[in-house]
Amino acid sequence: MFPKSLFIILIVTMMVTMGCGFTFKIPVTDIETGPTVIEEIEIPIPEGAETVDLAFGFGAGEMRLSPGDKDALVRGTAKYNFDDFKPEIITSDDGVRINTGDLELTGFPNFGDIGKKLVNDWDFELAPVPMNLKVEAGAYQGRMELGGLAIESLRVIGGASDVKLAFSEPNLIPMSSFRYDTGASSVSLEGLANANFDKMRFEGGAGEFTLDFSGELQRDATITIDSGLSSIKIIVPRGVSARVFYDGGLSNVDVQGNWEKTGNVYSITGDSYQLTFNINMGAGNLELVSR
Repeated sequence: MFPKSLFIILIVTMMVTMGCGFTFKIPVTDIETGPTVIEEIEIPIPEGAETVDLAFGFGAGEMRLSPGDKDALVRGTAKYNFDDFKPEIITSDDGVRINTGDLELTGFPNFGDIGKKLVNDWDFELAPVPMNLKVEAGAYQGRMELGGLAIESLRVIGGASDVKLAFSEPNLIPMSSFRYDTGASSVSLEGLANANFDKMRFEGGAGEFTLDFSGELQRDATITIDSGLSSIKIIVPRGVSARVFYDGGLSNVDVQGNWEKTGNVYSITGDSYQLTFNINMGAGNLELVSR
């Protein structure tokens, strides 16, 4: 089932998702759902590709990604009860894209009632092969465990969402870039040191965002954060050095741990690699935690 809160704000995110390759129109009448279909998905690893381009285009619903084995690039199930949600798989010599079907609507229905009826649920395992991974989604609930994969670059684009993304184990290869863009959302990113990137960019609208850099930091990294009216919590493990360059406008800064402040720069000294943060916030609250 769709999370009810996400359907309330689905109408707000339609324009965002249209830019992500989805077609949304507004219905005149109620949606006719059918029986729930559970479709088995298994996509082989493209032959000859050194690095696979893997992309997911997901409109609204619930999506889970987790590590799998090398028997298939993507394996899992898509569950839906509306024909237009049937996944579309597009393959090329070095890449695969999976799109949710177009939700073609034509008026202003009772989205709360629709949310109780519609089912759109993806549960996929990914192979630990070198890949450029991209996730484009609308109003959705995402649970992504990406630890133990081999991600060369990662891009996540979401509308109004509730997302927990984690690297519980180290990424198997260095990640050249990690970019996360979201709207009015609740986002928790955990185990970010395990992602093994040297550059990360996070852009968020109004929402609550937690960036937890626990894990094994293998090199210096730079993180750029731009947000509007939001609450941002940054967690830096003990022993890791960090410097936070902060431009906060009307924001408030709370610190926990042995942070030192010089002007708009907050720093903490450790015996490991260094995280450098460039943060620009319109308004809200920034919490810096060392533990």
